[in-house]
Amino acid sequence: MKILVTDQAGVDHELEGLEGWRVMEVIRDWGLNIKAECGGALSCATCHVYVDKDWLDVVGPPSDEEEDMLDSVGDVRPNSRLCCQILMSDALDGLKVTLAPSAAKD
Repeated sequence: MKILVTDQAGVDHELEGLEGWRVMEVIRDWGLNIKAECGGALSCATCHVYVDKDWLDVVGPPSDEEEDMLDSVGDVRPNSRLCCQILMSDALDGLKVTLAPSAAKD
């Protein structure tokens, strides 16, 4: 299954993912510019992405704990999510996200 990711420079990437993997793991393992410091433990917000509007209903809303973490970054939008909290599935094949500036390694 595929994830379409736009990085902070505006470059589009088509990444191959596996069912059950966290979207963050796919993005990180393909070497894109994402900190992902906590490795998916929901204890930071360094895997912040913007979900494409066409995918918001499929991905669903963030949990209360995820919203609390998102409150710690300054570039939050209504379509913000932590991609460590999104698990790959057939329903998400073709998911489109954009890496937030706050997720950059540098």
